[in-house]
Formats: sequence, structure tokens, C-alpha cells
Amino acid sequence: MAQEMEFDRAAAVTRSMLGWGVVAGPFYLVIGLVLALTREGFDFSRHPLSVLMLGDGGWMQITNLALSGLMVFVAGVGMVRAGARGTGIAVGIYGVAMVASAIFPPDPMPGFPPGQDGATTPGISGILHLAFGAIGFIAFGVGALLLGGWLARHGERGRAVWSRVAGVVILVGFVGGVALGPAGVGGIWLAVVVGFTWLLLASIRLYREVPHPDVARR
Repeated sequence: MAQEMEFDRAAAVTRSMLGWGVVAGPFYLVIGLVLALTREGFDFSRHPLSVLMLGDGGWMQITNLALSGLMVFVAGVGMVRAGARGTGIAVGIYGVAMVASAIFPPDPMPGFPPGQDGATTPGISGILHLAFGAIGFIAFGVGALLLGGWLARHGERGRAVWSRVAGVVILVGFVGGVALGPAGVGGIWLAVVVGFTWLLLASIRLYREVPHPDVARR
């Protein structure tokens, strides 16, 4: 007897959600790098991408951060639906924190916006931006560590080690970068790049956990 095909809508939605985890990092980094290369005064060795929220044209980085955060949040929901609940919740928190950080711009830093010597005292908006960033990156790093445990339980020791290493790099890079101030901007860059690389690979791995939406029915 010939088999008929039926469509698993839930699986299709979950796969679509995980797809945003693949897109979010390249989207954020490419747009951020284009803005960094075209905004006067930006210095990769001294400034994180977040300062691009300041000055003329700052709305473009604000939009970039908010949209990327929404993508990350959707990917987190997809991870929960794919069976990695703890990781998905942590990634979702990071996405919400990104959107919240977009609402509250950071304080000026030396050299950016052009002519600025940096904030002498932290402003409320800058404090909230840093607080949401800390919440987000801590959740992001914890999510990678949790996925490491999930992968180990599935017998994927190599991937588990990589995920745990990524989690440690995200946490240490962000905390160290903030603690060192302008001198630690490299740590923040490392946390961002490693974090989004991990998110891309984690989304691809969990995508394979979700059944194909076209299933055979006898």
C-alpha cells in the first residue's frame, strides 16, 4: 500500500526557530562591522560594538542589537522545543537581555563619539546597559555549559568539550573585558564572536534532533 505524507507543523515551526540561531550571529556581526568601519572615531582596539549606539547614526546599531536579540530569543524557544530545555532558556534570556540593552545606550568612551573623553561618572542608562549585558553574557555562557552536559549524555564527547570550552570563554571574556575597562575590549570581542559561533553550531546540532516535518503515514 502506498504511503501518504502528512505535515508535522510543530516540527516545521521548531526547525524554523532554530534557523534564526544560525542567522543571528552573522547578521549582528556583519552589520556591526560595516557600521564600525564607516563611523568616524571607532577604534576596534578600544571600543566594543555597543558604543555605535551613540551619536549620529546610533539608531542603526540600536536596531541591529534589538533585531539580533529577537532572533536569539526565538532560537532559544526553538532549543527548548528541540529538547535542550536548560540551554534554550539560557539563550532566551540572552536574547531578552540584548533587546533590553538596545533600549539603554552605554556611556560614551574615550574617542567615541568623536571628541568625547568618556563619561566621568556612570549614567543610569550606561549602568542598565552594562547590567543587562552582564545578565545576558552570563546566561549565554551557562547555556553553552548546559549544552555540553546535554551532548555528553548523548555520547557526543567531542562536541560536549567544545561547548563547555565555549561557555568558559564567553564568561571569562566578558567578565575580564568589563573588569579591565578599555584595555579589556578584546575580551568582549572574543566573548561575542565565540558566543555567536557557538550559537550557530548549537542551532545546527539541535536542528537535527527535530523530525522532518514531512512524515509518512500508512
